[in-house]
Amino acid sequence: MQRQPFADFQNTAVRPLRILFVTPEVEPFVKVGGLADMTGALPKELAALGHDVRIVCPAYSSVKDHGPRTARHEPLGVDVGPQTHWARTWETFLPDTGVAVYLLEHDGFFGRAEVYAGPWGSHGDNDLRYAFLCRAALALCQQLNWIPDVVHGHDWTTGLLPVYLNTTLQHTPLGRIASIFTVHNLEHQGYADRRVLDFARLPLAEFRNDSVESYGAVNMMKAGLYHSTKLTTVSPTYAQEIQTPAGGWGLDSVLRHRARDLVGIVNGIDTDAWNPAVDRFLPAHYGASNLAGKAHCKAALQHRLNLTVDSHVAVFGVVARFVSQKGLDLLADVLPDIVQQMHVQFAILGAGEPVLEQFFRSAASQYAGRVGVHVGYDNELAHLIQAGSDCFVMPSRAEPCGLTQMYAMRYGTLPVARATGGLIDTIAQYIGGTTQGDGFLFTQATGRALHDTVGWATATYYDKPRDFARLQRNAMAQDFSWKRSAAQYIDVYHSAIEQRTGAPVH
Repeated sequence: MQRQPFADFQNTAVRPLRILFVTPEVEPFVKVGGLADMTGALPKELAALGHDVRIVCPAYSSVKDHGPRTARHEPLGVDVGPQTHWARTWETFLPDTGVAVYLLEHDGFFGRAEVYAGPWGSHGDNDLRYAFLCRAALALCQQLNWIPDVVHGHDWTTGLLPVYLNTTLQHTPLGRIASIFTVHNLEHQGYADRRVLDFARLPLAEFRNDSVESYGAVNMMKAGLYHSTKLTTVSPTYAQEIQTPAGGWGLDSVLRHRARDLVGIVNGIDTDAWNPAVDRFLPAHYGASNLAGKAHCKAALQHRLNLTVDSHVAVFGVVARFVSQKGLDLLADVLPDIVQQMHVQFAILGAGEPVLEQFFRSAASQYAGRVGVHVGYDNELAHLIQAGSDCFVMPSRAEPCGLTQMYAMRYGTLPVARATGGLIDTIAQYIGGTTQGDGFLFTQATGRALHDTVGWATATYYDKPRDFARLQRNAMAQDFSWKRSAAQYIDVYHSAIEQRTGAPVH
């Protein structure tokens, strides 16, 4: 398989846009996963292009300080529940930018440290918490007397935003706002009791007309998919996968219905933080024209994880959650055979399911010097694994976009990955006997397919070193910055505004 080309969007901006991001997490203030990376990086790029971008996020007790923050004197009244709720708004900025970040403080909903208050929002009062976030973000616009052209919501936590714009707020100045809804992971949908509609003061007719109902409950993801002006997700291939019964998690029919309004845009990465030429976590720096520093990083990685220090052995890195979605059980199934049959080492970092954590700990003990494991998360070690490994293993069953494969490629570390989602869109298959490609893809989500593809990469490393070096240079030449993605989002915003208002953007 070949990397699919990016859509050829023609960005013809005619005026700066007012863009509001509403998100449950944003880097560097609070992060659970890749959603925070996107909501922290894309606004910076949009602002650099001259747009007025602002962000609303809850002020959880775990929110980190990054520069001074100022409390707005006027409390924010939010019309949810039987009586108006009141919140305090803190204003700060994304570091080194003029992008305003408004952190909503409400002890009842956001005073706890946890972002989702349970595994991916599966229980508790998350329906009420994030209904409050949606209504509060729009109330803040009114208080600021700042009406955005576009409100950009993210995943099920913001699914009620476009419902407000299409119903109770339709005939207010907010009713002209176009809405963009980005699906980061369709699996997590925010099922809730019908009480959330009462709490949000939204029409119960939306439940009866099927726009928010799924299996007898309110589905906040479905609400966003049904009501938003335009939909995006985080890679073109994932946009196709979620329209199928196999990948749609029960919402494929809704997504097929909205197919004309759905666009897949690959996430970018922070090319300053992930740059082997200047990375502060590395013992030596390097670039595509001179990979000598990569050998020093390999030695440092081997030393750090108690691997045998050997510059010639092929090192395979892993940085992932130890869960089924990431396919780490597939690696566990075949790791003993790989280590016994091939001259390789594994450098593994991650945490997750206790059974997998115990397996990898045991593997490090059983195959001392050949398997090194750190259970937990260590940012410095993550950078060192990307730099010091020769290949990077991603056997994901599903991967809407993926960032770690892009980090790896930027560091000249070739991905060994399952052909799914964003992995297809960012990795070009190596074609044997040529210098084409920058990674090794396999199709079936099986341990055998992973085993054989690791074997293919290992054979290429040892038997075709010139090909391997060419693939490294190919990988490092890819542009995974946010610039291209930001231009695509601007075009989506323009299209949404024109569709919502019936007039072109002037």
